Amino acid sequence: MATPAKKKDFNKTPQELVTEFWDQFFVKKPGKVTRIFPRSLYETLLPPSQPQGVSSSRNATDSYLAAVKECKEKVKRIVKECERTNEKFTDPDFDIEGDFDIRNCLHGLTHDADLEEFYGELQQLYDLGATKGKKGAKSRSRGAPRSAEDALETPAPKDSKGREGVKAGWRETFSPGSVHRLDWIFESPQWTKDGYSSSDIKQGCDGDCWWLAAVATIAHRKDLMDKVCVARDEEVGVYGFVFFKDGEWISTVVDDNLYLTEEDYRHHYDEYDPTGKKGRKHRKDKQTGSEALYFSQCSDPNETWLPLLEKAYAKVHGDYEAISGGWPGEGVEDMTGGVSAMLQSNRVLRKDKLWKELVNSNGDFVFSCSAHGHADTRGSIANGHAYSILKATEEVDEDGRKVRLVKIRNPWGERTPWGTGEWDGPWSDGSKEWTPYWLRKLDHKFGDDGEFWMSYQDMLDNFMYLYRTRLFDDKWNVVQQWTTVTVGWIAGYLNKKFVIEIKKEGTVVIVLSQLDERYFQGLEGQYRFILHFVLQDKDGKEQLCRVRPTLDWSSRSVSCELDLEPGRYEVLPKITVQRDTSQRMVEDVVTRWAEENPTKLRQIGMQYDLAHAKGGVHDEDEIITQRKEKMKKKEERKKAKAKAMREKERREKRKQKQVQITINMPEGSTVATSGTGTEADKKEEKKETAEEKKEEEEKFEDAVEEKSKDDEKKDGEKKHEEPPKKVSAPSSSSKSAADVAAGEGKKTEKAGEKKEGTAAAAEKKKIEEKPAREEKKEEEKVPVEEQKTTRAPAAAAEEVQEDLSEDEEEEEEEPKIEYEEGKIPWNAVCVVGLRVYAQDPDVTVTLATPSTAEEGASLVMDQHAVGATI
Repeated sequence: MATPAKKKDFNKTPQELVTEFWDQFFVKKPGKVTRIFPRSLYETLLPPSQPQGVSSSRNATDSYLAAVKECKEKVKRIVKECERTNEKFTDPDFDIEGDFDIRNCLHGLTHDADLEEFYGELQQLYDLGATKGKKGAKSRSRGAPRSAEDALETPAPKDSKGREGVKAGWRETFSPGSVHRLDWIFESPQWTKDGYSSSDIKQGCDGDCWWLAAVATIAHRKDLMDKVCVARDEEVGVYGFVFFKDGEWISTVVDDNLYLTEEDYRHHYDEYDPTGKKGRKHRKDKQTGSEALYFSQCSDPNETWLPLLEKAYAKVHGDYEAISGGWPGEGVEDMTGGVSAMLQSNRVLRKDKLWKELVNSNGDFVFSCSAHGHADTRGSIANGHAYSILKATEEVDEDGRKVRLVKIRNPWGERTPWGTGEWDGPWSDGSKEWTPYWLRKLDHKFGDDGEFWMSYQDMLDNFMYLYRTRLFDDKWNVVQQWTTVTVGWIAGYLNKKFVIEIKKEGTVVIVLSQLDERYFQGLEGQYRFILHFVLQDKDGKEQLCRVRPTLDWSSRSVSCELDLEPGRYEVLPKITVQRDTSQRMVEDVVTRWAEENPTKLRQIGMQYDLAHAKGGVHDEDEIITQRKEKMKKKEERKKAKAKAMREKERREKRKQKQVQITINMPEGSTVATSGTGTEADKKEEKKETAEEKKEEEEKFEDAVEEKSKDDEKKDGEKKHEEPPKKVSAPSSSSKSAADVAAGEGKKTEKAGEKKEGTAAAAEKKKIEEKPAREEKKEEEKVPVEEQKTTRAPAAAAEEVQEDLSEDEEEEEEEPKIEYEEGKIPWNAVCVVGLRVYAQDPDVTVTLATPSTAEEGASLVMDQHAVGATI
């Protein structure tokens, strides 16, 4: 049900109504979930090995070498343990055999809920009449079909062999048949045969063509492949890999269990297989060799490197579903540590410059591409699909003319049953351009292997996006700095800037990136951030480059490459944001899946916490803890003040009571020294005086107790911190007026020197003066410790009052805004980092925030303030 519209109040001005709207629209103190699990849950664990953000220059290979060392040590320990137990390695963190029914290794955290929501929406569309003929009905699920008809009438996607595909909305549903180890699946398993090759690669039942295209892009470079696959023991069944993540290299290991398409042979009903012949035939025909694998596979029936590499890549991201869908440039980055940039082919200005980079004689770049657009303009090239660029060459034809040709590969490794997936234009297999001269010159053979040639211009015309990745070796140094920024609804340049200092002239690569959310899918939240930045000189007089993403929905990072002279430069970031309110908020995901799927939440939550623990990122959980501690201290100071005030009032009441008793005491009772009274009269007199004294004390205690209750009520306390102290009987140093009178009467009776009237008058005078004297004597006789105790509350009260006054001045709370039910206010916070590569060992990056409004106003862009949109 839609929320009823709020009535407009015509008693308010239009400006008041607009202001009220924006007050409801924004969170006054925006924040981000930077920690899924509180610190208390980590207290008994070893600290994570994830390195913190780097703030000083280091060699670009340092992080890689550390990850390789860690990975090799892991493999070594595992081999030693397996030898001790005489068991093959089973990965406890990604055990696909033990997880076969739970399916956390296959699917993401919110997978089941997404499918439930997706199919629920389809049902709603049908209920609303979205049946055949009613096009364009909307679905809230990201990437879901446009209507119920589209979802049900469109054939399910199929893999390269024509098997039914795995898509369901924008989430993938996997259905492998079984899990087995390499020595069970392959007759003669081998890591590689004749080395790595792009021709080895064939895509399976996962939408990771983008990643396989990235693998094919670097597969012909043994130096690059050996950087990823760093350690293994095939007999034990352990394989170690390293990948690049958020500016640092990480390591992982996997076992040799793999998913198969077919189930194991079972004896169903009347099937009888006493010799096991049927079972062996089933295994031989359907569960043996590369073609039996459910996910990616090598072309050779016994080669194993690709499915194990894919498994490791899926593991570090949480599951196989997490690596479905992406951009090939990002995949190359993750396996090489390079920096990728997306180029739109119809925007290329200098085609000769791009061609020189494609030819790439020194190996500084690798390229991949993807096709998008209308099918009739792409021939038989698959739309929405990624391809590898294997080679670019300029050759001379029979007539002496130069021809620029590009060799490209489809990760499917073959055409679909409908003939799509490969280029069918000029220079395609079997085309007229392939004369014997060219076949010999390029050593090309026709075949359904996913590889094909096309002219440079045809490549630009048919592939919409190119992905150029710059590679780095040990000649390069890198420095990075991370921070969190609040992203406003109005887009503009931020008042935070990164300051780069270069001391050696040369090529510099600058990368602005955000955390890779693929590692914690399901906890991304509702906001999608698009990164931009401007590089300018230190005075802001000259803009050196202005960077924005080619596509808003491809903004994991943006970068620029240029030559810089020694000096200081400023990077001004600009972040725009898109909000999808149909997506789940992080806090809602945590509270739901902590009960429904705690195992998966632990896995994804740890990745989230490690990513947000990078240097410069505020720990919101710690901030909340500090705020609680501050409030606790404030409450303690209030209680101390109230207690001190009560102590002071008790002392005042005690003094007033003694004076009052003295003044109100009958004159005869104070002068019981006439000598005429009998002993019985004296006892009775003392008894009455004691009773009056007790009654006055009880009244005083009641008054003190009542006052304490009033004070506690004012302070908002429900219970007494401690019961009020009872007022004890006066001590020998402060006797009551009756005792004093009796003592003086005895002296007079014994001496007989003074008359009765004179004694009474003198006694009365003494009684009037005595409270002040006794109070002074009492303070003198009380030990030093007790004096401190007595005086401290008063002093403490004054100090507390000062502290509270300061707190009130510092922490004037803003009036709380009651947000309308069902409306979630704007609260966008992004974690970003700047990474700089240079052949300068002293390059540095620092984060600068304007300390004053004047300084912030000085950051201008096109004569507009930094916060303004350009």
